[in-house]
Amino acid sequence: MDTLTQVHLASQYLATAGKSFLEPKSDDSHTNVGFFTEDNTLRTWELDETGVYLAFEYTNFSLKWVSKDKSQVLALKGKSHGEIVEWISKMASESKLEKPYTYDLHYDLPYSITDDFTFGLSNPEELQGLIHLRTISQNTLKTFLQNENLESDIRIWPHHFDTGAFVTLNDGSGKSIGMGMAIPDSMVNDHYFYISGYQGHDGLDTSTFQNLTHGEWKNNGFKGGILGASNVVENIIVQFFQEAFKAYTS
Repeated sequence: MDTLTQVHLASQYLATAGKSFLEPKSDDSHTNVGFFTEDNTLRTWELDETGVYLAFEYTNFSLKWVSKDKSQVLALKGKSHGEIVEWISKMASESKLEKPYTYDLHYDLPYSITDDFTFGLSNPEELQGLIHLRTISQNTLKTFLQNENLESDIRIWPHHFDTGAFVTLNDGSGKSIGMGMAIPDSMVNDHYFYISGYQGHDGLDTSTFQNLTHGEWKNNGFKGGILGASNVVENIIVQFFQEAFKAYTS
């Protein structure tokens, strides 16, 4: 199992912690996580009023439970799914969280996991590449939002594992714009940046848009712009977002 898949699976412990301990939200945002560039971690929202949270540390491939008094780390390599669930349950109990921890996904992943599944890490150097992708995604989305005077949380959604932002335009058009970075899928066999516009739940047609300087428009199935993430620098990604955003708003 490749490194990206194992990191995606590791993120599900954070998603299920959010589901276990937080009040549910209609958009499922209680299960999403943030990426923090200062220590290369994924983190849940705070799970109680004291600031408890669960993190995944890319750098040393571990989970980290952080409470007001202390933090504890569980290295994932060699640990089984059952052992990890037991550890999180123990951490939650010691932190006196009111609800129990349950590993219960409400969506299907392209890979399954059983109690005896054990994490490995055959190519730890690949973690640095994944850190780079999350960092450049965080930085470029932040820059783009600031440049356009837009506000959005930048979060990672554990189902599709994309870094994403979403804005509803306040120009009276009723349009909304989603943007971010996706992991390889059936459309692109690489990480890629994307932006798409919506009127309600319907994707906006891109067939009449001018060509992008970098990236390309799609209009069959997914309607929006995409840019492959390999070997692109931050200013090119920001330019991609800005050009595409202008096409939707001009």
